[in-house]
Amino acid sequence: MKETPLLDRLLELQQEKLKSFHMPGHKNGKIFKKFNFKNFRDYLTNIDTTEIIGTDNLHNAKEVIKQAQERASEVFKSEETFFLINGSTSGIYSMIMAATSPGDKIIIGRNCHQSVINITILGDLVPVYLYTEMDIQEGIALGISPEEVEKKLKENPDAKAVVIPYPTYHGFASDLKTIAKIVHHHGKVLLVDEAHGAHLGLSDELPMTALACGADAVVQSIHKTLPAFTQSSMLHVQGNRMDREKLKFMLRLHQSSSPSYILMASLDLATTIYQNHGRQLMQELLGHMEAFKEKMKAVEGVTVLGKERVGKDFIKAMDGTRLWISMNENKISGYELENKLRTNFGIQMELSNIYGVLGMTSIGNDREDFEQLYEALASLSKEKGEEEIAGMPFYSYSIPKRIFTPREALYREKKKVRIEESIGQVSGEYFIPYPPGIPILIPGEVIEEEMIIYVKAMMKKGMEITGLKDQEYKEIEVLISL
Repeated sequence: MKETPLLDRLLELQQEKLKSFHMPGHKNGKIFKKFNFKNFRDYLTNIDTTEIIGTDNLHNAKEVIKQAQERASEVFKSEETFFLINGSTSGIYSMIMAATSPGDKIIIGRNCHQSVINITILGDLVPVYLYTEMDIQEGIALGISPEEVEKKLKENPDAKAVVIPYPTYHGFASDLKTIAKIVHHHGKVLLVDEAHGAHLGLSDELPMTALACGADAVVQSIHKTLPAFTQSSMLHVQGNRMDREKLKFMLRLHQSSSPSYILMASLDLATTIYQNHGRQLMQELLGHMEAFKEKMKAVEGVTVLGKERVGKDFIKAMDGTRLWISMNENKISGYELENKLRTNFGIQMELSNIYGVLGMTSIGNDREDFEQLYEALASLSKEKGEEEIAGMPFYSYSIPKRIFTPREALYREKKKVRIEESIGQVSGEYFIPYPPGIPILIPGEVIEEEMIIYVKAMMKKGMEITGLKDQEYKEIEVLISL
């Protein structure tokens, strides 16, 4: 065994010089080189420090960290901004627990990140799910209707907050401004997981930011779409609906007491790039994207998703920095397409499912990236596969019947049964097909036959299922005593 297997592999990947259509947003550090941030790149080991004289303290910021956060607040147009060095998950945990107390109801988009479900376990909360429109033919989450939010608030007047993911992984933005008005009309707090939207303020061609729509607290994964290091995020707050002191306590609770100064410095630098160069770089990126899509129209057998869904399926706007590409006409699955792009052309996409591949672009991408992707797809368009995608089973993504909350299910006695024999029983585990990463089953919910048929069929095609302890996907834990 190698002495440093992980480090060796990462260094090998660096030598491959892959074209990045995946996170993080700095694109292999390319944007740092572009603006000659040489000191930042050359002195990473030197700035890996701790709370000493002159470096301030994240959990009691009074000096340089306070200044950096205040500047970020000004740039991202919040009233107050907090640096997150434990990823957006820590921000989601903190804002939800700051807005609730144990036993409270919380209304959640069913297409939320798993961390939102997990905090209902940690915080002893009762989740009420909002139905999310789905493209069941592509396995993509679409929009959440304002009417659905209104309905759930009327049915659950004792709910304390509403949590909405905005935009989705694939770039779809619900009508968040209308949703915010509805939530506030009912006297509730609107919390937004804007993990995939830290860049939205850089162009009027993109969906409005969650803050501009009226959200009370917003978590952004700066590292996903802006030039910051993986795991570095921000939490933005505005208005008087959030208890700021309780929020600060929750941030201390959910973040490391030894925060990474490298991650905080990358957030500081990302703020500078955003402020000084962001709008120009975004204009260039959207221009490259438009030119790429226009050229792709002449390539037969390859479909690139445009803005044709805007105005349908409760989609208010579309993030033009996302790429959804499929070759179903040529019977080439998304899994196969992702592999061919990487193996044959040195292009790495963000993710794939049976239907297509997702590319995440950022202000770190340049014209050459899109030219290479176009050439690769034009070449692949001549190939034919053998994957019968049209006959794949669909899943409706309906919300299953809940018997227990996720927390109650966690602490109840369980037994293992074969997946085929679990229909009608109460699950003690998750079913999370990845992608898209949306739970079709959450602990405490009744297992349905439709789920089992779908999961087994998609597993045969290569879909990854997370949430099960049995890595062979033959057994699932169910609750014994009801």
